[in-house]
Amino acid sequence: MRITKVYTRTGDEGITSLAKGERVSKDDPRITVIGLLDETNSVIGAALAEAVVSEIAEVLEGVQHTLFNIGGALAMKGEDHTLVREEHVSSLEAFLDGLNSSLPPLKEFVLPGGSKAGSHLHHARAVCRRAEREVVTLHKEEPVDSQILAYLNRLSDYLFVAARYQNVMDGGNEEMWKR
Repeated sequence: MRITKVYTRTGDEGITSLAKGERVSKDDPRITVIGLLDETNSVIGAALAEAVVSEIAEVLEGVQHTLFNIGGALAMKGEDHTLVREEHVSSLEAFLDGLNSSLPPLKEFVLPGGSKAGSHLHHARAVCRRAEREVVTLHKEEPVDSQILAYLNRLSDYLFVAARYQNVMDGGNEEMWKR
């Protein structure tokens, strides 16, 4: 695909197109999910710009491509592209377990924050959770590949552990919730 012009004026009335040309409202649940995937991807990009440690950066670069694939699949309404497979989910689990094994166990909730990179990772987790909730809403209206739901669920878990790991690597202390 080659983009030669950024603006088209075709969305000026609050309507946009899916990949096959179907016109839908910009607040359609499918468009909401695609937008939240883009937002998640953007916050991950901000984290990467803050020099996250290499073991996290390598995973997140792959995640960014997968998020684009999910958005593309959702833009192809009515077609099964199976762009997210069980291996994507199990791979995230393995990366998550690898980082988590070096972290102290949690006794309380962690307040989002820490270093800039860690804070961006916490932010990405929160946006990813919102995307996941909106996929559930979309799924109530029409079927969504169950691997997309599993992937987003695991991704938010990964981003939480990555934020904790990044903060430890940056020499910061985690702020625990106080009752």
